[in-house]
Amino acid sequence: MKILALDTATDACTVALRCDGEVLERFELQPRMHSRLVLPMIDSLLDEAGIKLNQIDVIGFGCGPGAFTGVRIAASVTQGIAFAADLPVVAVSTLVTLAQGAYRKYGLRQIIPVIDARMDEVYITQCTLGTNGVMESRSPEIVIPPQEVEMPDTGHWFGVGTGWDRYHNVMLSQQNAAITWNPGRLPQAQDIALIAEVKATQKEVVSAEQAIPVYIRDQVAQRPH
Repeated sequence: MKILALDTATDACTVALRCDGEVLERFELQPRMHSRLVLPMIDSLLDEAGIKLNQIDVIGFGCGPGAFTGVRIAASVTQGIAFAADLPVVAVSTLVTLAQGAYRKYGLRQIIPVIDARMDEVYITQCTLGTNGVMESRSPEIVIPPQEVEMPDTGHWFGVGTGWDRYHNVMLSQQNAAITWNPGRLPQAQDIALIAEVKATQKEVVSAEQAIPVYIRDQVAQRPH
């Protein structure tokens, strides 16, 4: 299976091509340049792999949460490619993508991904490893002030994401759980590609017009339990 994946929801512009388990990836940390970078990065990957767009089986994209403009860029590029090449789409949470990357790098199975949502708030969920080998969200994805975050009170959890980078002191100040925080982690498209491959195998795909961004800030927030 050949999977094209992309994410532009954070400061990272990241694109990956997963072909029969082998991964090629591009990653650029250039905020506000995503709209200029993403298509050339896709073209570069296809050229390196020696394949055409119509040979792709599915597109996976980071649907958010994250920067509104960045989330829209990923969705619109995905829609355009999917319409042009008549490809199915898998929408992947950017928070779950962070958790998948933490599992790939560290092998830990209980992850709390947190993204800085600006306006003194964070996007957060809790993820655990599913039986299919990919991370799954075990609590609602919400936006909330960091001082109101309620961490699990049992187990050893691992925190990643820009929300931890900025607010770790606040979020950990009154928590009892064993939580390890690792700085500087951003989503990578290779993790979206793996999740998209698993979901495509399970027929969990949508059409191009259903490749839409997720704006959690417009939803009613509930605390994770």
